[in-house]
This record gives sequence, structure tokens and C-alpha cells, in this order.
Amino acid sequence: MEQSRMRIALLGLGNVGTGVVKLLRENYEIINLKTGLTLEIAKVLVRDKSKPRPGMEELPLTEDVNEILEDPTIRIVVEVMGGVEPARTYMIEALKRGKTVVTANKDVLSEYGKDLYAAGDIGDAELYFEASVGGGIPVLRPLKESLSANRMQKVMGIVNGTTNYILTQMSLYGKEYAEALAEAQRLGYAEPDPTNDVEGYDAARKLAILCSIAFMSRVKPGMVYTEGITRITPRDIEYGQRFGWVLKLLAIGKEVDGRIEARVHPAFIPKRHPLASVNGALNAIFAVGDPVGEVMFYGQGAGAGPTASSVVGDLIAAALSKRTPGRRAGDACTCLFQKQVMDIGDVVSKYYIRLLCADRPGVLSQVATAFGEEQVSIAEVVQGSGGPDRPDEGDEAELVLVTHSVREASMNAVAKRLQAIPDVHRVMNVIRVEA
Repeated sequence: MEQSRMRIALLGLGNVGTGVVKLLRENYEIINLKTGLTLEIAKVLVRDKSKPRPGMEELPLTEDVNEILEDPTIRIVVEVMGGVEPARTYMIEALKRGKTVVTANKDVLSEYGKDLYAAGDIGDAELYFEASVGGGIPVLRPLKESLSANRMQKVMGIVNGTTNYILTQMSLYGKEYAEALAEAQRLGYAEPDPTNDVEGYDAARKLAILCSIAFMSRVKPGMVYTEGITRITPRDIEYGQRFGWVLKLLAIGKEVDGRIEARVHPAFIPKRHPLASVNGALNAIFAVGDPVGEVMFYGQGAGAGPTASSVVGDLIAAALSKRTPGRRAGDACTCLFQKQVMDIGDVVSKYYIRLLCADRPGVLSQVATAFGEEQVSIAEVVQGSGGPDRPDEGDEAELVLVTHSVREASMNAVAKRLQAIPDVHRVMNVIRVEA
């Protein structure tokens, strides 16, 4: 096979950047044999060249990004520095100068993807970002290319390993949220400040990217309804199991009558659902298209190795494209429409609601009346039998109700009515149920 040398530069040499260098070194021969490419690391941008980097001593380091941007022999820039700035500015400048960009940066992609593509148009350069969603799981390119003949109807996934690990510990071992979070932090699955993960913000950024590709209309993180897992208790999970459900933090995107649903929140799913058995820190994205039907992508959603795998896969695709004149259609922007993102109040779902009530005759009738006044139909009612956060003693009782499908706005109205009933002491939780 004819050999082609391609000079590349890295922006950043943290965990992912180091993983990319190691993968290029360790799999040099197989990459060369498969592609006929020799990928030469021409420059690596770091903050401090004097910092010890065991095993990386021979890399050509620089603290000046202009040494990369102004070098015409560097044709591909791999951004693995993270954060919004200066990464966004560096990528835009590289694209404007005709350098293809490979990135794992979901923060920049989800918010500024349009700006990056516009810069690529100016420089006739491509943008690759497979690693921005799902770590080592190939999902974005399959959605853009392999499934391009389909009209996508749904993308739904577990896209945050931290919250999936926490909920798995709570589900399988009955641990409280705080205990499961502390364990996730000890094992390195959760940051010292876990807000970005447990409040759903990380998943919302990834869903924005997935929706933009699947439904061909730009969705930004601020358009995604976002709710975290901090109110979930083992008691809720226990009830879900009695109904045959599993609880997950889901990123859900759907196209309904020309509008897009984009929401991240805890949800019960049936045990038979393909996502129900995705445990620990693993990720999975489930998609439905016409005519392909149901497909699922599953694997390691984070970590230096899996992320480097996706980055280098994109790097190889970018280098092959650079070797052949002309831009690949699969790497062009696919946001061709301006579809409305649906307000959460218009979303239709089934609901689980857990109440703490006075233990006296007539309370259930009052509760049922509140549902009836908002035209919300009750499918099941269960009276509690005690548990870790509800001892079920004295003059209080626990009620759990499951509704038929209803608009979110109607369910919210029911919750307000319930809170106004003196015999309903507390609405403990309201959780959506996905079929």
C-alpha cells in the first residue's frame, strides 16, 4: 500500500491527550498497515513545557499555539484540552486556516457547533467529534452516515457513567444516594464536585449533540429540559422493582409531529428494555429509525483509553480524507432545519408519584379527586408497607400511584392540588415512566 505521511498537532496533553499519544505509538504498525498512513506528531500545545511527563519526553512541545496555527505543514489539529476557552477559539482559527479539527469537546460542540462548521466552510476544512458523546462507543458517525437513509424517530440513552454507577449501586445493593456517590468518588467515577454529572448537565450537552444529528435541527444544552438524580431514594427504586421497572438517568430525544423532545431526567423503564441491563459506569444509546427499527450502541462511555480510541479513529478518517481531495459529505453539518424544541409541559408520559398521607378513611378519595379534576387517569395504586425512608408507623401512610399517559402540565397541576390537601403531608417524589 502506498504510504502517506500526515503531520498533526495536539492541543493538550492531559489524560486523553496522553492516551492518544500512547495509542498512536502502540498501534503504529496496525494503523500503518490498514491505512497506508504515517501519522507524525509535529507539535503538542501544553501550558508548561517544564512539567515532568514520564514517557513523553521526546514529544515536540510548545506553549505557543501560533506555532501550530501558522505551520502550513500541520494539516490536522486534535483538540483534547477540554473546557470552552481557549479551546473554542483555537479550533475556529485552525478550521479557518484549512486545518481539519478532531475533538472530544462536548462543551464546545453542543454550544458552538454552528460556529465551528462556519469556520470550516471558510477554510474548506472538516470537523470530527465522535468522542464527544459516548467515549469509546461509535454512535455519531453511524447516525450521520450508516443510518443516513433513515428518518430517526428516537434517541434515548444512558450517557453519563457517574450517575449510572450511583443508580446501579442504589438498585442492586439498596445504598442511599450519599453513600453511592461517596463510593463513586472514591473509585474515580465522580469528581470531588459532582454537580455537572448528578444534576444532569453533562448528559444534557451530549443529548444536544445527539438530537442535532438525529433530527437534523440544531439543539443547544439550554433547550434541553434537565433534572438530576439527587432526589432519588432506595424507596422509589424498590417500588419501581415491584412494578417491573428499572430506574436510570435517561437522555431522551424524540421527534413528534415535527417538534423535538429533548429531556434529561430520572425515568423508570421496563426490565425488558435493552437499556435496563446497562449497569455500572457503562453507557448505551438506543435509537429507533424508519426503516431500520431499533438499534443500540453499548460500551465504555468515558476514560482515557476509550476516548482516545474514538479520537484516533476520527484522526485516521480525517487523515484519509486529507489524502483524497474534496470534503466528505458525512462530515458536513447536518442541521438543515429549524424545528421547535417542545416545552416540557407538552411532553406526554406515564408517571409514578409517591405520597405521604394521613392514615385515615377518605384520604384516597381526596387524592383520586385531585387526579380526576385534572383529567389524569390512575392506572395503579399501592399502599406502602414501610421502608428505610418511610417507617409506616403512627398516623401516616404511604401511597404510590401510577398514571396512564398524560401531559406533563396536567401532572404538574395534579401535584399542586395534592400539596393543597391537608391530609397529604408530602409529595415525596414524581418520576416519569418510559415505555
